[in-house]
Amino acid sequence: MKKLPLGIQTFSKVIKDNYRYVDKTKEIYHLLESGSQYYFLSRPRRFGKSLLISTLKEIFSGSKELFKNLWIYDKVDWQKYPVIHFDFSGLEYGSREELKNTLEFLVNQNARNYDVELKEKGYDKRFIELIGELSKINKVVILVDEYDKPIIDFIDKKEIAAGNRDILRTFYSVIKRADQFLRFALITGVSKFSRVSVFSGLNNLNDITVDDRFAAILGYTEEELQRCFKDEINDLAARLRKNKAEMAKTIKKWYNGYSWDGKSFMYNPLSILMLFSKKQFDNYWFSTGTPTFLVKLLKERNYDISEFEDLPVSSYIFDSYDVDNIEIAPLLFQTGYLTIKEAWTRKEKKWYRLSYPNKEVRESFLTYLFREYTGRDLAAGTRLLERMAEAVEAGDMESFIQQVKSLFASIPYNIFIGDREAYYHSIIYLILRLCGVRVEPEKQTNTGRIDAVIETGQKVYIIEFKIGSEQEALDQIKNKNYHESYLSSDKEIVLMGVGFDLEKRNIGNYALESVPPHHVGRV
Repeated sequence: MKKLPLGIQTFSKVIKDNYRYVDKTKEIYHLLESGSQYYFLSRPRRFGKSLLISTLKEIFSGSKELFKNLWIYDKVDWQKYPVIHFDFSGLEYGSREELKNTLEFLVNQNARNYDVELKEKGYDKRFIELIGELSKINKVVILVDEYDKPIIDFIDKKEIAAGNRDILRTFYSVIKRADQFLRFALITGVSKFSRVSVFSGLNNLNDITVDDRFAAILGYTEEELQRCFKDEINDLAARLRKNKAEMAKTIKKWYNGYSWDGKSFMYNPLSILMLFSKKQFDNYWFSTGTPTFLVKLLKERNYDISEFEDLPVSSYIFDSYDVDNIEIAPLLFQTGYLTIKEAWTRKEKKWYRLSYPNKEVRESFLTYLFREYTGRDLAAGTRLLERMAEAVEAGDMESFIQQVKSLFASIPYNIFIGDREAYYHSIIYLILRLCGVRVEPEKQTNTGRIDAVIETGQKVYIIEFKIGSEQEALDQIKNKNYHESYLSSDKEIVLMGVGFDLEKRNIGNYALESVPPHHVGRV
């Protein structure tokens, strides 16, 4: 059995040292033959971008024997090209001078690979000189990994990020000026900054981030998972005492769901490899980075986080991200906390529905937010949420409300976000999502959006939250007939209005009202 390539990002090492390789060379071939010359691809961290770059490097270096058992082996002519490879991970760029020195270091490193002696001064001039010298061998290939790292590592330090952005703009503009010498270029990163930002001097890039032809170029498809990891799935099923179908369903719920076209849904490679290595389910991808800056932005912008369950956006958001104008939706999408669940065209404009990819991301992200929004450590928060879930399942809404009031009362003043209604909504949403009850937050109806619908074994609760009186909240449910779509249920329908008291920074009161039995359609 081939070894699992955990942390292995070099294609030659994967092949030579007998690691598992999920063959992506068919998708790579279609990329090479698609007619463009310069490409840009954005994907979240730990999604295989570095391995893709390394694979392309070996293809353009003519390393045919490495591909002997792969799809592309007899499809290309294996011509050798000089390859310039820039990898921005693990380097210094905390100031303008550090970044300039790093860029010059990367150019010099590539020059040494081909015994080229550069004479020009300055990172951009040496870059164009290097391309010119290597073009004497053959057309040049440029591969850039983590192009945006000097920016996103300082996204919460706007001055440094903006300075690094300006330097990178000058650096990447060299690629367009060297057009006559180039065979191919691919730039990859986590974020896609707006065209007038980093790539204003390189406006001929073909952005394939949400191009459905390349939706499966990174990550594992369902078919790839079942074919390439059959033994691991069977082994895990035996260990956890599940049959293969149950095991496949559980893996899918946890780690599948990433998409860049709304049709092809992918597994996160890191999470899958860690699952089969550790042989237990856990939040592997989420633990490789914490969304501190995201949470800070969410609080600053007074964002109602319940909207992320179902967030419609137009295509413009994928081109609107910049240091000076950071929008929440594209940032969450690019960093992998949200993904495309559906895509459609309306009035000749492309639209997307964003949501959490899977169980791992949703639960991890919401747990992190709960801690940051309430100041509760995980252990204490878990115990409280369990008590809330028990109260709801028992139909004891008095106890549930008292638990919620207890939580609000314990939130430290320094993290409490004043009189902002979205903050209250967000905490209630987090409580309902994390306590394990069957809940539909922000349920859309033909007359409006219900704050929450909770279903238990015997009851359906239609819940509305208002800053003000509980009666106002209850009246809204009745005036907009939020309960009508549940009239065919054989469960008791309970309307619940909850009012928030701004002065007390807590729930003021609540009101319950059952729908009269003769209004309920029995099945």
